Amino acid sequence: MAVRQKRKLASEINVVPYIDVMLVLLIIFMITAPLLTQGVEVDLPETGTEALATPSEPVTLFIDARGRYFLDIGADRSKSLSDDDVVGRVRAVLQHRPDTLILVRGDKRVAYERVAFGMSLLQEAGARKIGFAMEPLPRKPGAVPAPG
Repeated sequence: MAVRQKRKLASEINVVPYIDVMLVLLIIFMITAPLLTQGVEVDLPETGTEALATPSEPVTLFIDARGRYFLDIGADRSKSLSDDDVVGRVRAVLQHRPDTLILVRGDKRVAYERVAFGMSLLQEAGARKIGFAMEPLPRKPGAVPAPG
C-alpha cells in the first residue's frame, strides 16, 4: 500500500498583480482628472474669506468679462445663454433638487449691474441658495487680520 503524503496548503496571496492594477488605475485617474474640469475662463475678484463646504454639487452661473451668461449644466457648456435659457435650465435643476446651491462666478471686469441681473434671473428660476465664488487674497506675512 502506498502512503499518501499530505501537502500543506499555501495561505499566501500574491499581491503583485493587484499592485499592477492599482498603478494602472492611478495613472488613468491622473490623466483624466484635469480633463473633467471644463468651464469658461473667468477672472474672479479676490477676497479674504474661506471656501464654503457644500453637501452636494452646486450649479455655477458664469459671467464673463463681456457680460455673457454660461451654466455648467446642459449639453453645450461653452455656448452663451439667453436670459430665458438661464431661467429655464436652473428651474429644471431646482425641480429635481430644490436645495441646490447656485454659485455666481462673475469676472472682476464685468459691470456689477450684469451680476445683479444674473442673480435676479436665478431668483426668478426659484433659487433659494445663491453664493459668490471668489479667489482668496494671498496672505501677507505680519498683516493684521480684519476685525469681525
